[in-house]
Amino acid sequence: MENNKIKKFHIWEIFAYFIFYSFLGYIIETIFGIVTMGIWESRQSFLYGPFCGIYGMATVIIIFFSQYFDKSIATLFFGGCIIGSIVEYLISFLTEAILYTHWWDYSLYIFNINGRVCLLYSIFWGILTIALVKVVNPFVDKVISKIELKRVLSCIILFLAIDCLITIYAQEVFITRMVVENNIYVKNFEARKQSYEQMQGNEKLKHFVDKYFSNEILIKTFPNLKIKDEEGNVIVLASLLPEVQTYIVAIHSQ
Repeated sequence: MENNKIKKFHIWEIFAYFIFYSFLGYIIETIFGIVTMGIWESRQSFLYGPFCGIYGMATVIIIFFSQYFDKSIATLFFGGCIIGSIVEYLISFLTEAILYTHWWDYSLYIFNINGRVCLLYSIFWGILTIALVKVVNPFVDKVISKIELKRVLSCIILFLAIDCLITIYAQEVFITRMVVENNIYVKNFEARKQSYEQMQGNEKLKHFVDKYFSNEILIKTFPNLKIKDEEGNVIVLASLLPEVQTYIVAIHSQ
C-alpha cells in the first residue's frame, strides 16, 4: 500500500479530495453568484458534472503543501495565498494557451497580474486554506475513512474523465462556431474556419453537435466563457448571444 502513497497521502485520498472539493467549490461559486448578482448561474467546469475543477485542484495542492507550512495561522494564510494564486494563474494561462479561452478575468480588480490573479482572491485563498486545514479537511478525512474509496471513486473518476473529454470537444465546437459565424479573427482562425466547414459538410456530425452542443446549452453551462482576438480584445461569448438567458433563475433583483 505504501507504493500507492505520495508523501503521507494515499492516492485514493487525493482523488477523494479532488472530487469533494470540486463539488464544494461549485456550491461556493453558486452561492457567491446568488449573493453578488442575485442569480443562480452555472459555475461548473465540466459540461455535465456539478464540479468546479480549480477548487479541487488547488485544494489538493494546498493540502499536500500544507504539511510544510502548517506552523501557525499566519504561515497557513500566506502559504494558502501563494499556492492558491499560483494554481489559479497556471490554470488561466494553460486554458488560454491550449483552448484559447478565458474562464475569468480580474483586469478590473486592483493589484491584479495579467487579469489572472488579484489581491482580493489571493486573500480569499489564504482564508480558505485556514478553514480547510483546521476545520474542513479533518472532518472530510473522517468521512472518507468510512467509505470504500476504490469502488466509489473509480466510478466517479471515470465519469469525470469522460466528462472532461466531452467538455473539451464541446467547447472547441462552440468556440469555433462563434469565431467563424461572427468573423472574430483569433490566432488560429483559418484552422477553425476549415474545421467549421468540414463539420457543416457532415450532416450527421452537424446534427449531433447542434443537438447536444448547441449555443444555448454551452452558454448556459459556461456563461462567463471568453476568448481573445488577434488585437488582444477579450470577448465575452454570451454578448454574442443576447437572445439566450445565461442564468438558470433570478433569485432577487440586483
